[in-house]
Amino acid sequence: MKLGKEDLISLYRKMVRARKMDELTIRGLQEGKVLSFYHSNQGSEALSVGGAAVLKKTDYLWAHHRGHGIGALIGKGLDPKGFIAEHYGKVTGSCKGISGFHMAEPEDGILGAGGTIGYQFPLALGNGLAAKKAGKQQVVLACFGDGGSNRGTLHEAMNLASVWKLPIVWVCDNNGMAQYTPIKDTYPKEDIADLAAGYNMPGIVVDGLDIMAVYEAVYEAVERARKGDGPTLIEAKTARYRSHSEGSPDVSHTQTRSQEEIAELKKRDPVESFKEKLLNQGILTEEMVAAINREAEEEAAAAEKFGVESPPPDPSVIDNLVYR
Repeated sequence: MKLGKEDLISLYRKMVRARKMDELTIRGLQEGKVLSFYHSNQGSEALSVGGAAVLKKTDYLWAHHRGHGIGALIGKGLDPKGFIAEHYGKVTGSCKGISGFHMAEPEDGILGAGGTIGYQFPLALGNGLAAKKAGKQQVVLACFGDGGSNRGTLHEAMNLASVWKLPIVWVCDNNGMAQYTPIKDTYPKEDIADLAAGYNMPGIVVDGLDIMAVYEAVYEAVERARKGDGPTLIEAKTARYRSHSEGSPDVSHTQTRSQEEIAELKKRDPVESFKEKLLNQGILTEEMVAAINREAEEEAAAAEKFGVESPPPDPSVIDNLVYR
């Protein structure tokens, strides 16, 4: 697997776009435009963008709550306007403005999200079974956080996925913090990927701050799944630059995370690191970087305008969703 110059630039552009949309959603929440809540994706862009960029349009994607899937959605090639409009509670949102934060684009393999941690395990299992029976070489990318790895549904889903050799790639975004609790205080080993051994599937640990490391690992796992060789578990070591959710205290147990700690984590900002790498390789120029930033800011402004100017859903939309 070798990516060309334009492919690398596209990955960088998607990371910048994901960061800008994240910043827009945070600002929208602060200004009262976002009607729900938000869990920032900053620090996980390499994983969310790089993993989803491997997928085809027909593949299934289950993003998790970090960024509400914005990096993965952009990585898979979707327009983020529906994401913003949904958070603004507008009828043009991907769920008609009634979910507040979920994203659903069935034609693009994105079937929504659940409100509980670990929801994606049994849902991805069902998609994996459907994909195998359909025989169209579809793959399911199921993302979850380190906190979600302690849900019992993980074991049930991974066991069946392996027994049935389903085309699922399990991706753990391990930023070391499950809401307010360090994962080291709730999991007895160093790597969550070690869980894979119990289900006879590959368990891979990658640098989640390096988009190329992520892309290569997910690419190989996806190709393995397409060939019918079953699931893979990928654990990406990432970082969380903001609090668990906007407005909540940024604490580890009860102690506030220090600014020095955050500053240390940001020394390997995935967006900035990839930019510097491409600049050093002569793939990007400073002029190109400025243009990509400008385009991403214009896209964010257009998405905000779209969200603000769109109408709220009519209450009757609820009636149309009730099963009769």
